[in-house]
Amino acid sequence: MAKLTPEEIQRYKRHLVLREVGGQGQQKLKDARVLVIGAGGLGSPVILYLAAAGVGTIGVVDDDVVSLDNLQRQIVHDTAEVGALKVESARRAVARINPHVNIETHPVRLTADNALEIISQYDIVADGSDNFATRYLTSDACYLAKRTLVFAAVGPFDGYVTVFKPHLKNDQGEPWPSYRCIFPEAPPPGTVAPCSEIGVLGSVVGVIGTLQATEVIKEILGIGETLAGRLLIYDALSTRFETVKVSWDPENPLSGRNPTIRDLSHHKSAAGDVCVVG
Repeated sequence: MAKLTPEEIQRYKRHLVLREVGGQGQQKLKDARVLVIGAGGLGSPVILYLAAAGVGTIGVVDDDVVSLDNLQRQIVHDTAEVGALKVESARRAVARINPHVNIETHPVRLTADNALEIISQYDIVADGSDNFATRYLTSDACYLAKRTLVFAAVGPFDGYVTVFKPHLKNDQGEPWPSYRCIFPEAPPPGTVAPCSEIGVLGSVVGVIGTLQATEVIKEILGIGETLAGRLLIYDALSTRFETVKVSWDPENPLSGRNPTIRDLSHHKSAAGDVCVVG
């Protein structure tokens, strides 16, 4: 465990004076390993704020390259990076922000064959993926690997954030809900319009990604009230936040009383991805 250097103490002094963080909390951030799935609209603010906060190791999974139409919302990239791998663009951006952070790049698509291997290397996962297949795969893999998952998704003018840790129990002795407790199954193909058709307001993605980064930091530090068991909903057009309570579904196939999902083999025959927003 490498201790904070004098330069890091100076860099993080606004954290160090926070009673809820302090030196011990900043050391927890430095020692943490966080995996960010997707270096797109949501992943961008998550990566940037985790790096600025001093999270010691950030893994980034994305097999895509930067395109010009990404830049309206994917703020970890800039014009000079068009055509570059997103994970490499993100690595260079983090190096400019905080040289004390180690970026581990995974220029691959998360699949049933590699999900457990990659996720098991990290303490906590932030899902910024843009399709239902990856979301279900990530949720199932995090449960099997016993890793906390901070989930977010966005629409044209709205967004959602929650925390999934169904491998742990709440104060009532019940498991926390999983993604499958809220969304038992993906919508039928063709019922959700592609992001290229419906569009998205870039700053809305920034709001949700920043909230997601905050929840990751809270989980690392063990401070505040966890968002597990609650779904935070943001409506940008009405400037309204709403929190909905969600509960464990004992019938869900992943973490229910009689689970049928015990590995990731069923994802190998999953239907094609559906883009919501990237």
